[in-house]
Amino acid sequence: MSERVLIIDFGSQVTQLIARRVREAGVYSEIVPFNRADEVLEGFAPSGIILSGGPASVTYEDTPRAPEAVFTMGVPVLGICYGQQTMVAQLGGRVANSDHQEFGRAFVDVTDDCGLFDGIWARGDREQVWMSHGDRVETLPEGFRAVATSDGAPYAAIADDARHFYGVQFHPEVVHTPHGAALIRHFVIDIVGCAGDWTMAAFRETKIAEIREQVGSGKVICGLSGGVDSSVVAVLLHEAIADQLTCVFVDHGLLRAGEADEVVSLFRGHYNIPLIHRDAGDLFLGALEGVSDPEQKRKIIGKTFIDVFEEEAAKIGDAGFLAQGTLYPDVIESVSFTGGPSVTIKSHHNVGGLPERMNLKLVEPLRELFKDEVRALGRELGLPESLVGRHPFPGPGLAIRMPGEIRRENCDILRKADAIYLEEIRAAGLYDSIWQAFAVLLPVKTVGVMGDDRTYDHVLALRAVTSTDGMTASSYPFDHAFLDRVATRIINEVRGINRVVYDVTSKPPGTIEWE
Repeated sequence: MSERVLIIDFGSQVTQLIARRVREAGVYSEIVPFNRADEVLEGFAPSGIILSGGPASVTYEDTPRAPEAVFTMGVPVLGICYGQQTMVAQLGGRVANSDHQEFGRAFVDVTDDCGLFDGIWARGDREQVWMSHGDRVETLPEGFRAVATSDGAPYAAIADDARHFYGVQFHPEVVHTPHGAALIRHFVIDIVGCAGDWTMAAFRETKIAEIREQVGSGKVICGLSGGVDSSVVAVLLHEAIADQLTCVFVDHGLLRAGEADEVVSLFRGHYNIPLIHRDAGDLFLGALEGVSDPEQKRKIIGKTFIDVFEEEAAKIGDAGFLAQGTLYPDVIESVSFTGGPSVTIKSHHNVGGLPERMNLKLVEPLRELFKDEVRALGRELGLPESLVGRHPFPGPGLAIRMPGEIRRENCDILRKADAIYLEEIRAAGLYDSIWQAFAVLLPVKTVGVMGDDRTYDHVLALRAVTSTDGMTASSYPFDHAFLDRVATRIINEVRGINRVVYDVTSKPPGTIEWE
């Protein structure tokens, strides 16, 4: 992988979006926290570098800085927000606190042409961007010139075309900057000079070869949940090492309607992958009886899952490896300067740690990919679209869709209602327009009248959100007729529910999964 871009992270909540935009341009990228960048730079050998935003102020001495080598390696550099400011400060310019802060939508006036804008913006253009800054550049280093201004930033964009150094005060990585993705693409393709030919087909072949080299003749256990991540891992491993792989599917009794049968049918029947299916629903539900505290429920489910998984894994014999669906966001979080290493089992359970006594080496073939890239790899591997395009369903399954005590009869109620909701979404042709949809059985009951009877039954909440990247989300704008149809079906077909409400909600930036 000779062409790649390194992103140095200064703590912005949207740094991951920079990597996504670079990869969307067909260029491989990785994120490294600023305090590890020195040790990574030489070995990574980047073709170009991007400095992210961050919450700190360059005006203080003890705040993050980029390694000096960034500016002497002879590769193009793009500084974004804080990244622009630290570039300016480190190269001899001046950054100061501003009385005119800019947060949210803003407009920049393009005052001059430059390499970064070529073919996208031109002198005289007025462009919408997304700002998030309290400091601003006040004096430029030698070699730089201003190429855009805003009401709160006289140097909203700066350029040193000779060294291919560029800085922008706004955030081009977010969708709220309409031409931002084009600017990033232009930087990595035309300025850095990458070919843009990083594809899932190439990744697949490379990763299969790496798996074979790592595993050799050893046996691998894969924790299969039926979700997208673990399913792609299982099929990729099976293609690489065939019968050296055994999947363990722990059915905890908290799955959606028909999911267990689908998992067994697809992986044991269609792919002929060795699969251990442990139906442990009674065990999990028994352990959860009478427990309503959400953190205690999570710990009980996690411990039970690990115990069952370890018990089944022991039956396989001399397995030396454990495969799991760790994604790149998990890797970023585990090495960030605000957190520490993680050994969390990354299946849709996401509730327990890997016991050291299992003494298994990890195989994590997806650790370089984002969620949308995992879906692309799944399609490349031939997985059915019904699985690859499935909404994320972080776990443990229905347990987090049921505040309060988890009871078997309530699981059945929620399972039926959720199935009707998703069935109607698919029938209306809306499934692929929604990032995630699910039903929640609320821990309250309400009095209602159904026909000639007075009822006292559960309230069900429906949630659906849209998202372009999984970092932010807004509630999906269903029309009233659709919600009326869904509510009528659920109340008529599911005993135990007499009221259905739609949860109009949003998800703030800075989180990865919606739970």
